[in-house]
Amino acid sequence: MNTTKTLALGLLGAALGGTAGYFLFGWLLQQGFYALLLPPASVGFGAGLAARQRCIPLAVVSAVLGLVLGMFTEWKFAPFTADESLGYFLAHLHQLRPMTLIFLLIGGVLAYRLALGREATRPSGEG
Repeated sequence: MNTTKTLALGLLGAALGGTAGYFLFGWLLQQGFYALLLPPASVGFGAGLAARQRCIPLAVVSAVLGLVLGMFTEWKFAPFTADESLGYFLAHLHQLRPMTLIFLLIGGVLAYRLALGREATRPSGEG
């Protein structure tokens, strides 16, 4: 499969995975679980699953998209009380709780790693 097709399929998978992760996050939040890693990880999982082959540029794009989706999700479900606008949220991103920032970072790393998919391995003793 060529790189353009891999990227296109991967980005479609990332969009579908991210959308599912975002809505699943909202549902889990209603149940009392704050799973901020879920939306970015879903971006990477969807990308890796749809692309079906290892593609570093797709993994990098997925990491960025995962970080953006994680920040958007945090803003949408837990905006600052002083001002609920996205601009204010982005300007004061550094004021989020340290654990939230760590989860956003881990989410980006997961999006990267999961978008890479699995490398096919040969059984030992071959080639």
